[in-house]
Amino acid sequence: MAIWTRADKNGQLDLLLRERWVRVTAELSRDTLTLSADGEASGSGGGAELRNGLSNGNELSGEQNRLRSPNPELQPNHGHLKPGGYSSPGSGRLSRDNGTSSEYGSPGSGCGSPGSSFSSRHGDGGGAGCDASAAEGVRRVRVVKQESGGLGISIKGGRENRMPILISKIFPGLAADQSRALRVGDAILSVNGSDLREATHDQAVQALKKAGKEVTLEVKYIREVSPLFKKPSMLAELPWDGPWSPSSNFTNTEESPKHGGSKDRKVIPLKMSFICRNLTMPDLENRLLELHSPDGQHTVVLRCKDGPTAHSWFTAIHANIAALLPQTLTHINAYLSSASSNMHTQLKHIGWLAEQIPLDAGRLQYRPVVMAITEKDILLFDSVPWTREAWNTPLLTHPLLATRLVHSGSSSSSPSLGADLVFSTRSGTSRGVESHVFRVETHWDLSSWTRALVQGAHAAAEIIKEVSVGCVLNRQDVRLILHYDRGFTVLRDHGEPVGGALLFHYPFEKLKMSADDGMRNLYLDFGGPEGELVFDLHSSPKPVVFVLHSFLSAKLTRMGLLTAASAAAP
Repeated sequence: MAIWTRADKNGQLDLLLRERWVRVTAELSRDTLTLSADGEASGSGGGAELRNGLSNGNELSGEQNRLRSPNPELQPNHGHLKPGGYSSPGSGRLSRDNGTSSEYGSPGSGCGSPGSSFSSRHGDGGGAGCDASAAEGVRRVRVVKQESGGLGISIKGGRENRMPILISKIFPGLAADQSRALRVGDAILSVNGSDLREATHDQAVQALKKAGKEVTLEVKYIREVSPLFKKPSMLAELPWDGPWSPSSNFTNTEESPKHGGSKDRKVIPLKMSFICRNLTMPDLENRLLELHSPDGQHTVVLRCKDGPTAHSWFTAIHANIAALLPQTLTHINAYLSSASSNMHTQLKHIGWLAEQIPLDAGRLQYRPVVMAITEKDILLFDSVPWTREAWNTPLLTHPLLATRLVHSGSSSSSPSLGADLVFSTRSGTSRGVESHVFRVETHWDLSSWTRALVQGAHAAAEIIKEVSVGCVLNRQDVRLILHYDRGFTVLRDHGEPVGGALLFHYPFEKLKMSADDGMRNLYLDFGGPEGELVFDLHSSPKPVVFVLHSFLSAKLTRMGLLTAASAAAP
């Protein structure tokens, strides 16, 4: 069992949330990845600083002029400005297009009134030039832009955000501040006579940019506006609340993600999560990380500043997830071996892989799957099977004895930087050979799965010992028996599960040749007087052929004549 050194790591990353990138602080511990919102997002629609570069209609430029986008999904109760204006002063309500209104608080609450905590020009104090009566009505304010610094305001809102165009920040010392007539919470109704009551955020930005050196603003202060300026809780939208943990048989002290997050942070348990790269999203810059939830329902996409940083984060998260695997195996095996489960299955290895899916025109794609290896079988699931029902309904099951590992390494014949690491299996079924290709993320993953499959098949041979199949030989019904220790036995089949007259018996070392036609016939030649024996198996002979290979491989490995790497060769 590997001894893992778990990583603790923290830093700033970008989170893909609602089709835009949001800056978050990521903290990696031994069991969890915690994402905390920094409150900044890139994209369109939320807010813009109108400081430098706006004088004389110049374009926005420089770091101070960047657009900032808060949460676009603001409260739907925050109505639009109507052409007719707002409801009566002091009502504490904002008229909506459909005639309804939204309460922001009682008129007497004092929120937004002079002297209150929301009356500042700079976000927390009052505008010195605005008395109470002026704040209740529409005001016309003339602002002369400075040669450098522009208007010196930041705006939020717009029709697409169900908000009026609101001043969210006034920068000290710049034009708006020096006018002493504007305040945070003012709704901009018009710019130089251009009506902004139904304007989108971008339209408002353009109107302010084109306003020239002297700007006449028609504004109205909005009572109870503080909910519009609360820091957006973007991580509350992060979907990671599906079932993640096992049933009560598996419970432990770790938090569920449903209860591990808050409005500005999300705690993601790492146990049986799937960290991967370039799986569901193209990553041309090699900067993305994908973290898939154990239930297979959610994916968190993180973007790092460059390739080396992404590699560092991936390695750390992968190491912590891998270090939790022994604990997961212990919990699952405790459940599978319990008297109530009636399954008595021993799980040897489990984890996420990416299965190759052929598409039309020779195209390929990968899908996340969970592979579980028990002492006898290989099982595939579309998510971590935490329940008894899930364990009983895998996507597919193949016996280890009838499965061969035929490739383990690079996906290309000439390995190069960035080539996928894959392993391939072939399983004998009644319909013929079923092939699968699985992508892994690291060389450790590749080594672990290769070892688990080869050693699992050898262990299954020693546990199962014997496989028998009814067939026809020389026009009579017989039963062909392959025994791990005794070799080949052919009995006359009289319809009973055991017994029957002995026709042939040969140890493995007597086998001179074996072949099949891929359809229904198996050919065995032991060098005896009967010559080549032709067995009609009524269906594909591949399961018997693969079991024979597993028995021989296990025996040679036990004798020290074959290594696990050789056993994996086609």
